[in-house]
Amino acid sequence: MASPDLSVILPRVLIVSRRTVRKNKFVDFVGEYHLDLIVRYGAVPVIVPRVNGVHMLLDSFEPIHGVLLCEGEDIDPSLYEAETSSLSPEELEEIRRLHASDTAIDKEKDSIELRLAKLCLERNIPYLGICRGSQVLNVASGGSLYQDVEKEVSKKCSENQRVVHIDYGNYDGHRHAVRVVEKTPLHDWFKDSLEEEKMEIWVNSYHHQGVKRLAQRFVPMAFAPDGLIEGFYDPDAYNPEEGKFIMGLQFHPERMREPDSDEFDYPGCPSAYQEFVKAVIAYQKKLNSNSARVPKPPNLNQEIENKRKTIIKSFSLARDMYMSGRVMNPSKESKLIQAGADFLESNTAFSLQQEKRLKQMGATVRNANSYLERLKLNEERERIARNVMGKMSVERLSDLMSFYLMMSQICTEVMERKLHGFVNNENDSSHS
Repeated sequence: MASPDLSVILPRVLIVSRRTVRKNKFVDFVGEYHLDLIVRYGAVPVIVPRVNGVHMLLDSFEPIHGVLLCEGEDIDPSLYEAETSSLSPEELEEIRRLHASDTAIDKEKDSIELRLAKLCLERNIPYLGICRGSQVLNVASGGSLYQDVEKEVSKKCSENQRVVHIDYGNYDGHRHAVRVVEKTPLHDWFKDSLEEEKMEIWVNSYHHQGVKRLAQRFVPMAFAPDGLIEGFYDPDAYNPEEGKFIMGLQFHPERMREPDSDEFDYPGCPSAYQEFVKAVIAYQKKLNSNSARVPKPPNLNQEIENKRKTIIKSFSLARDMYMSGRVMNPSKESKLIQAGADFLESNTAFSLQQEKRLKQMGATVRNANSYLERLKLNEERERIARNVMGKMSVERLSDLMSFYLMMSQICTEVMERKLHGFVNNENDSSHS
């Protein structure tokens, strides 16, 4: 069977399903509104089932042109919060009872979605995170979450600032205000519905967790009255026409519809999906274009070209030193290794594994460079000593050698006594 022409395949958007129990069996699902909007704007939703082991098989879903993450339980707190929670055990138990459907941690789903989020961040694959998907994006980028917004945020606010972020009695109909930040994509999509003084829209809400510490790369797009961030994006990775789109929305624009109708609350509600798919299509075209032609080396001026060659050589030396553990002879390699060490120190990889590897290599290169400097100093001292001794008579050299032999013997004896006493002390301590 002939391989398909990638240029005629519609762009693929990966969506991870949510697992639930139905008639004593697990079933996986994705909300229909998400799928409708992805298809409407010209992409194909590819559902990644929440099945054990799928996080190890994500390469099988290539090519990936976009990722949409939306529904699911709370993210495992150990993945984002190193410090102890400020919530008491009694409060945590109350939260588990009140939000039982959300607080059952799904580690497999966490693993699948965090891998996909980090893949998007590494490759600049378009990513849209809705509700939990926005939280996954923030955690994957180094941010953290409130374990319960009501107890950690709303209760600490004045009465007029408190917000109900989830209402089980009026699940789809519940709305609360958010203030939209100017000159953001969200502002562009809803500007015709905003009053200039208030800059507010009313959004739905189905969550009890939210962004606590926003990852450094992101910029807020909306705030609830209690201060919770309701939307954010990466301004350096936002240009749908060029295939760039990295964004998280805490609310669900796809479900902001009139009762018993498919009419949206605001004309801007579907814009997130429309612009996301636009970026997905552009990313696919860019990907196909890059794979169809042999990449040409960029035109660099001589100075940058020399720096590039130096760093490449430095990486080669550093890799050899890191892998083999051997140390180079001190020479011009010292400056060469320094250039690579500077580069490694000033650049951070996206994935934790890459970052750890670079830090290990950087430390190895730094240590090796210091060793080379010490080696050069010792060689210089040896050269001076040889010159001095070369001018001494045989008698003086004989006396000098006898002196150092005697000092060596004394050092050996004193060291043996000290070590013997140390061992005896250790033995005494172990018997006591």
